Amino acid sequence: MTFRLALIGFGGVNQGLVALLKAKQGKLGDLDFRITALADLRLGVVSNPQGIDLDALLATADSGFSTDALRRDPATRINEHIDLAATLELVTADYVDVVVEATFTDPHTGEPALSHCRAALSHGKHVITTNKGPIALAQQSLTALAAANGAAIKYEGAVMSGTPVLRQIGTTLCGCEINGFAGILNGTSNFVLERLAQGHDFDAAVREAQALGYAEADPSADLGGGDVQLKVVILANTLWQAGLTRADVPCRGITGLTSSDIHAAQAAGRSWRLVGSATRQPDGSVSASVEPRELPAGHPLAAIGGVTNAITFDTDVLGGVTISGPGAGRVETAFAVLSDLIELAEQTLGQEVQA
Repeated sequence: MTFRLALIGFGGVNQGLVALLKAKQGKLGDLDFRITALADLRLGVVSNPQGIDLDALLATADSGFSTDALRRDPATRINEHIDLAATLELVTADYVDVVVEATFTDPHTGEPALSHCRAALSHGKHVITTNKGPIALAQQSLTALAAANGAAIKYEGAVMSGTPVLRQIGTTLCGCEINGFAGILNGTSNFVLERLAQGHDFDAAVREAQALGYAEADPSADLGGGDVQLKVVILANTLWQAGLTRADVPCRGITGLTSSDIHAAQAAGRSWRLVGSATRQPDGSVSASVEPRELPAGHPLAAIGGVTNAITFDTDVLGGVTISGPGAGRVETAFAVLSDLIELAEQTLGQEVQA
C-alpha cells in the first residue's frame, strides 16, 4: 500500500520524519510512504509525483537548505515562490494522499496550519499534524470536515511528542471510564523547575534550556503555561467532547514562583511542577486548569524530571494510570507522525477489506 505525502514545513519534525522513513525502509512490510511534495519558506514548493529522493531531502537540510541535491533529479520541480495560495494548491494536488502539517503556527489563530488542514480535508486528503493551535481551536469542525469528505485527521504528536498518550486513550484504556487527568505536559518548564531546585537562577536556567534546544528564543508560551493550556484543551475535548476553549482553562505559569517557594518546598520534601489538569464532574461538565502545584514526594508526577512529560489518568477500573516519556525532540515528535501514518494505513486497509 502506497501513501503519497506532502510535507508542509521542513523544520525539525519533518526532517526527523524523512530520517525515520529512510531508516525504516524495508521494515514496514507492504507500507510505502512516498514524499511527493514539500512546501517550506526556505525552499519554496517542491514536487515530484513519483517521489522525492529521501537522501536528497536529507542533504538539503544538512546543506543549509541549498536546493542543489534536489535539482539533480530532473523529475523534481522547484518553485522558489511560496505563499498561502501556492501551499493550498499543493495540499490539494492529485498526487498527494496525506498532508503532514508541521509549520510554525500562531497559537491564537491556528494559522497558517488551520487553513492548510481545512483545504486538505475539504479535498479528501488525510491530515497528520503536530500543531496544537488548529486542533485546540477547531478540533470539532476539523473532525466533522474530515468525516464529510472521507478523510482522517490525526494529531498524536500535538500533546506529548512521541509518547503515545492519545493512542492509549483510544486503545489500551478504551474499557475504562476516564474521569480526569493531571499531567506534566511541557518539558521546558519542567527543566527550569528542576534547575531551580538545584539552586540555579531562573534566568540562567532559561538560558540553559535555550542553549540545549529545549526552549524557544521567546519561551513565554512554555513558562507562562500557554503551551500546556492548549494541550489540556486537546486532551479534554478528545476524551469527553467537552467543547473547551482556551478561555475555559484558567492558566498560570511558573514565572511567579520565587526562590523562597522552591526552598520551602524542598525543606518539606515536596517539589513544584507545572500541572495541566481536567476533571469531568458528575453532571458531565468539565473543569480544567494549568497551574504550578507543590507535590508530595509520593505523587506519581513528583519524580518526573528534565524534559520528560507524564500524565496520570483517573480511571474507574484501574484507578490512577500514569504514562511517561519524551515530551520533546525532533525524532521523538517525528515518531508520533510515523505512528499516525501506520495507524492510518491500517485503518484504510481495514476499510478496503470490509468493502
